Amino acid sequence: MTGRIRIVLADDQAIIRDGLETVLSLVEDFEVVGTAGDGAEAVALIAAERPDVALMDLRMPVLDGAAATRRVAAETPGTAVLVLTTFADDADIVAALRAGARGYLTKDAGRAELAAAIRAVAAGQSTFSAPVRDVLLGRIDAPAATTNAAGSSAAATPAAEPGGTAGTAPDADPASADALAPRFPALTAREREVYALILQGRSNGEIAETLYVGVATVKTHVNALFAKLGVRDRAQAIAKGLGRG
Repeated sequence: MTGRIRIVLADDQAIIRDGLETVLSLVEDFEVVGTAGDGAEAVALIAAERPDVALMDLRMPVLDGAAATRRVAAETPGTAVLVLTTFADDADIVAALRAGARGYLTKDAGRAELAAAIRAVAAGQSTFSAPVRDVLLGRIDAPAATTNAAGSSAAATPAAEPGGTAGTAPDADPASADALAPRFPALTAREREVYALILQGRSNGEIAETLYVGVATVKTHVNALFAKLGVRDRAQAIAKGLGRG
């Protein structure tokens, strides 16, 4: 993607749409190409305009934001959906991520945070506001407290990898990695460690620092676990990891 980031705004409140359009139009590398007042209108507008990013509210008439996001992901996959909503409860977040949203912000986000999130999803990254990360971590913590079949929660010490040192950093969360084992048996022990850190919202660089390996090594593990999970990006991987099935 080059040049200005083209954006569609979808929100059922006109004052919110107008305010966002005014704010985003002041950002040099942004261009608001249309606004929609309901989910169905948003889907049609996005199909016509093919924007880089769609800012999507969740609670909208005709077609809600999660359903609209699912349509966009299927029909206009080149558009990254960034949810911008008042609600940050467990069910809404998981529904949006499973539908294909690449990021999730609450409406109390500041202008700088919103602009950074738009640029991130336009570049193919995933992004979440602090309240959303807290909810995601809360879901991760629940299964992390379980033990394995032998009644032990201790993790095996990982082997050394190219560009890194044997062992796991003190701030890694092996319990979360262990909790992923019965649900994702195809993943290696190191892939589960990487996956657990992805579920905590860590970037590749942060994962590399935590596990004492190179960023290139992390990218290799990320690509491998994405292939095994059948997902295309971090948002889908997070949505799958948060499922109970």
